[in-house]
Amino acid sequence: MADDSTILSLQGLTKRYGDATALEHVDLDVQRGEFLTFLGPSGSGKTTTLNLIAGFIEASEGSMLLDGAPLEKLQAHERNLGVVFQHYALFPHMTVRANVEFPLKQRKMSKPERVSATDAAMEMVRLGSYAERFPRQLSGGQQQRVALARALVYRPPILLMDEPLGALDKKLREWLQLELRRIHRELGSTFIYVTHDQEEALVLSDRIAVFNEGRIEQIGTAHELYDAPETLFVGRFIGEATVIQGTLAQGRFSAGGRELQVAGSIASQRGAVLIRPENLHISDAAGTSLPERAVNRIEGTIEDMVYLGPERKYNVTTELGVAIVRVPEREAAAARIGDRVLVGWAPEDAVLLDDAESQDEPVRAI
Repeated sequence: MADDSTILSLQGLTKRYGDATALEHVDLDVQRGEFLTFLGPSGSGKTTTLNLIAGFIEASEGSMLLDGAPLEKLQAHERNLGVVFQHYALFPHMTVRANVEFPLKQRKMSKPERVSATDAAMEMVRLGSYAERFPRQLSGGQQQRVALARALVYRPPILLMDEPLGALDKKLREWLQLELRRIHRELGSTFIYVTHDQEEALVLSDRIAVFNEGRIEQIGTAHELYDAPETLFVGRFIGEATVIQGTLAQGRFSAGGRELQVAGSIASQRGAVLIRPENLHISDAAGTSLPERAVNRIEGTIEDMVYLGPERKYNVTTELGVAIVRVPEREAAAARIGDRVLVGWAPEDAVLLDDAESQDEPVRAI
């Protein structure tokens, strides 16, 4: 049950289009003042959820409560929520100031109040000196900041953002991510953000809701999702990982005719071991430099090696699939493409998961 710290509660939220289900029984409590990101692939239900909250579409089932009051019966303009899209939707014939001030005029605020609030919003996004310019005179990043100021100028209880940085180049996008974090800290408002970019989600969010096929697979902090994924989908979608699929019987995990040591337990016999690249170790074929605790060891051949500055990334082909290994550059061995090596890991450095993705398929190693 939601408490005073909950600003928005979604209960059994469902959206169907004919026979197709876009969203299925989503339950979610959004905490007051948090930066919550909806993350998932295209078609996973994240934008549908945002549009339901905004009031742009109607739910087939379920309810939404904003500060304890029913939300779904209100029209979009009655919900008083801020919305920022990927495409800025600025009025081309209006100046920056006029664009930002527009929602205040719609709310019939007095001129002195409008001037004060508009000035504050433009300073917040660091565009005060651009007040008399028109959108066509601004860069893409500047236009997006105008859209952000317009959405925040009336201090909505929640700001909804749908892929707002998706149309920008990488460097500008990374800079604006830091700007969004700064603005969120300064305002203390509640932000709900939609993206398919996992790195963006990790940078921005207090919590992340991972969507898949119309459901939320897991909600947690970036650390929780990366270090302790609850499903194989989350483990694969957040960051890189080596995944070995097999069967578990009497505490023994078997894959590809080999037996591996694992930590933890799962409900079914079909399982998967997920290991992050930094938890894998690489050595020569004799294994002379592997730590003792890396009791699981698989031979393989280096198929690719990428220099990443502070570290190297190795793709090693083994009998159980491709292992992805990241090694700090100062610790990297003089291994080359084509070399035979040994890859090892400790059981406690891997995550054992139910393999629901292959319940109807033959067990295989990936």
